[in-house]
This record gives sequence, C-alpha cells and structure tokens, in this order.
Amino acid sequence: MGIRRRERLVTKPFALVMLSTLAYFTAVGSVVPILPRYVTGPLGSDDLMVGVVVGAFAVSAVLLRPFVGGVGDRRGRRILIIGGGVLAGISIAGYALGDSVPVLILMRVLTGIGEAAYYVGAASVINDLAPDERRGEALSYFSLALFGGLALGPIAGEALLHASGFTLVWMFAAASSVLSGVVGFAVPETRPDDIADHAGGPIVNRGALLPGTVLASSIWALATFNAFIPLYALDLGLSGASIFFATHSAVVMSVRLFGARLPDVLGPKKAASSALVAIAAGMLIMGAWSETAGLFVGTIFYSLGHSLAFPALMTMAISRSSPAERGSVVGTFTAFFDLSFGLGAAAAGGVAMLIGYRGAFVTAAGVAAAGFVLLQSYARRSETRTRLQEVGEAA
Repeated sequence: MGIRRRERLVTKPFALVMLSTLAYFTAVGSVVPILPRYVTGPLGSDDLMVGVVVGAFAVSAVLLRPFVGGVGDRRGRRILIIGGGVLAGISIAGYALGDSVPVLILMRVLTGIGEAAYYVGAASVINDLAPDERRGEALSYFSLALFGGLALGPIAGEALLHASGFTLVWMFAAASSVLSGVVGFAVPETRPDDIADHAGGPIVNRGALLPGTVLASSIWALATFNAFIPLYALDLGLSGASIFFATHSAVVMSVRLFGARLPDVLGPKKAASSALVAIAAGMLIMGAWSETAGLFVGTIFYSLGHSLAFPALMTMAISRSSPAERGSVVGTFTAFFDLSFGLGAAAAGGVAMLIGYRGAFVTAAGVAAAGFVLLQSYARRSETRTRLQEVGEAA
C-alpha cells in the first residue's frame, strides 16, 4: 500500500492572504499600546474611558460580522478584504482628528466596520483553501501573519510615538491597513461557484454558537491584556509595554509554527481545553504576582493558551457546517471575538477603577475558567449522545 500524499497547503493565494494579513495586523498592533496613552494623556480621560475606546470598534464589528459573512458566501471573499482594509485605514487616519473622546469613539466604530469585513474575508479564504484534515494547521499558519503584525506593530508604534508623536503613529497604521486592502486585489476569488445559490440562510449560524461562546471567554483576557498591560507596566516602573506585547506574539508565533498541527492531532476539544487552563493560569499569575517577573511569567502562560484557543475553536466551528455556510460560520464565530473584546475591555475598565489592574487580571482568569467548564460540559453531553447512538445502531 502506498503512502498517501498530503494535499498542498501553502499556495500563492494562501501566501497573498498572509501578506495582506501581516500588513493589516501591523496596523492594528501599532495602535494597541498607543491608544490607552492617547486617552489618558492628550485627551485627559480615565481608565474607564480607556476600556470604552479600546473596545468601541466591537460595537459595529459584532453586529456586522455575521452579516458580512453572508455577503462573503453570496458575493465572494475578495471584496471584503479590499473594502475592509481600506475602510479601516481611512478611519485610523481619522484618529488624528480625535481631539475628544466622542470623536475618537466614532472613528473606532468605523474601524470596527472595516475590521468585520476584512477579517471575515481573509479567514474565509484560508478556510476555502485548506484541506479538511489540515484545517487547524492552516489556521495556525495563517495566524503567524496575524501575530507577526501584532509583534511588529507595537514596536513600530512606540518608536514612532517617541520620534514624532501620536499623529505619525496614526498615519503609519492607516497606510499599513490600506496596503492590506490593496494586496487583496491580487487574491483570487475562492468561494466555490456552486454554493452561491445555496448561501443565504440565517445570519447567525447555530453551529458556531458554542465554539464562539467558549472563544469569548478567552478573548476577555485578550481585551484586558491589551487595554491595561501598557498602564500596568508604567505602574511597575517600566518605560513601556512593547516587550510584553512582543513576548506574547513571539510565544504565539512559535507555538503556531512548530506546533501548527496540534489542534488536528489533539483534536479541537482537547486543544481548546488545554488553552483555557493556560489562559486562566497566566492571568491569575499577573494578578497575584505584582512584580515585573510576575507580569513576564504570566504573559508566557497566557500566550501559550492563546496560541491554541482560536485555531482549535474555529476548527470545531467549521467542522459543524457545510461549505455553503463557511462565510456565515466565520462571521458568527468571530463576532464573539468582537463582543467579548468590547465587553471585556469596558468591564475590565470598571474593575480596574474599583480594585485596580491586578483585580482586572484575576477577573479575566475567572472568565476563562468559566469557558473551560462550559466546554467540558458540552464535551460530556456530546460523548453521551455518541454512545447512545452507537448503542441504538448496535441494537
């Protein structure tokens, strides 16, 4: 018997989407550590407003992701990549006009519209291109471009801030985002021709609800990390937080490069369960160990978990749907990302005002633990149904 050759994964369209994604998330990453400083510095606001501004884009993104997923199934993925990247870039350029918190929030909402379109389009292309048995691996490789941007972005953002101020940061991020949309013109349309007539269905895809809810429990920690690590690092006497963002991205990129097949080998449920345990442990360490070393160790644990959670849970969501629903699944599933990021950032801001940044980290650990419990409960019910079906078939 011959050895079955694995279908090729990294093709030219795959590489183009990764290049576009790298440009887009470099824009996102360059904004992440600068936005909290902008809100508490030039705009003179407080920690609660940091959470609101950081998460404001989620308001529009969470409402539009399921809708644009349907658009991707009916009209194609490419238009979402192009339109989303360009719109997000224009809105980021508008941050320079945000001389008040309300104006900045409006620009963030527009960024959310672009974010919704861009990510659904890019992730749908990757899922279209991926062989079923290598889907977790494909998503892991795809996310290397994402976290490559999130690693480079904060370094570039803080360097530009120190060199010339906030406006240069916004212009750099805007240009990088627009570039991601321009690269989208070279990406071929990957939506299968025979699904257009079958696409449409409900805007919210039911098969993505459970994986999306579990994802939300991990993204709450991401929102807390992004919003308050920059400020907590300053409280610890550090000059900035770029080292922690770079460490986070380096850990995630290493796991997703060298352990890209883990979600496929372990299975999505086991990989996601391990991820949630690591996320909860990391956030708890950050909250309990109030030193630079504690923040560093907590970041590593948190990043190990984060590296597995998204590809494992998206693989679970895609496996529960048909190709005709793929855009809808991606849209619904990733809407939970935005919902949790927005609510998590705002809620963490409130917690930080009441009991400090360390309390916000511990709260995020509790939310991740709740996601673990939910996933285990679902896994037990699923195993019970499978056993009952097997008994029925045997009888």
